[in-house]
Parts: sequence; C-alpha cells; structure tokens
Amino acid sequence: MRKGDMMRKNERYAPASMWGLLVLLSLTLFSQACNTPREGEASVVDESQQADAAEMNDAGAQDPSRLAVLWTSGDREVALKVAFMYTLNAKRQGWFDEVTLIVWGPSAKLLSEDAELQQQIQGMAEVGVEIVACKACADQYGVADALSGMGIDVKYMGRPLTDILQADWKVITF
Repeated sequence: MRKGDMMRKNERYAPASMWGLLVLLSLTLFSQACNTPREGEASVVDESQQADAAEMNDAGAQDPSRLAVLWTSGDREVALKVAFMYTLNAKRQGWFDEVTLIVWGPSAKLLSEDAELQQQIQGMAEVGVEIVACKACADQYGVADALSGMGIDVKYMGRPLTDILQADWKVITF
C-alpha cells in the first residue's frame, strides 16, 4: 500500500467517526430529555433512584475541598506576587472550602522581618485562611516567638504535613 492510499483511507473514515459521535451525542441528549419531566408532570425516576442520587450528593457535600499552601521561599516577591495572592484568592473566591498557609523554612525569617508581609498574613487570617508555621524551622531562625506574637500557630509540622499529604488535600508549594 502506498502512502497516499493510507491517507485517503483515513480521510474516508474520519467523517464516519464524526457522524458516529454526533449520533451518540444526540441519543444521549434525547434520552436525558425523555427522562426529564416537564412542569407539572411526574418523574419517570423511581424513589430508589432519587434516594441513591440524594445519598451521592450528601456524600459529596461531606468532603470539603482543602488546599495547603506550603510557603518555603525566602523571596519577598514570590510571597507578594504569587504565594499570598493565590492563597488569599483561593479562600476569598471560594475556590477551596479550607485553605491553610504553612510557613516553612526561610519564609519564617522573611515574615518575621517584613511588616508588609505581616499585614498580608493578617488579611488572609481575617478571611478565614488558617496560618501555621513550622516550629523546628522557626527555632532554627530564632523567630518562633515573633511568629507566635503575630497570632500564627507555631507547632512542629512534620506529622501534620504528612497527614495533609496522605489525605485528600491539594498541596501547592511556593
């Protein structure tokens, strides 16, 4: 078979595949339309199916979306223009139900020395972002008391971070 023959063969089948997809989509939409009652009509879905759907919705409602932002960078610009902006908006815009900012490593020292960053942290806490800091890291930089004085929960984070990583959290690191 020549190269040109293969191309013609593929071209011949491509439209048929498109029609197949269109027919499948049409049948799916038709099926949904037939099972959706009009105003004032009874539903064709039986009570057990309704109970199953309600149970699935309840199960989904029990699992909040959770984001952990692991802020490790000692770079002020990364804090202001990336980490803090996303963390604040993730909570404020409702992208996640629970948002936790973890101050880890060099970020602890940077935060202890920068009043603007401290104000930003306070603003995040006011909209419901949980702010925690690694005690081991803060102790290494000698800033544990300063962070605690800002209202940050300073604690050993090895186990809590491991729990977050093993659970149903989304984790992003800056």
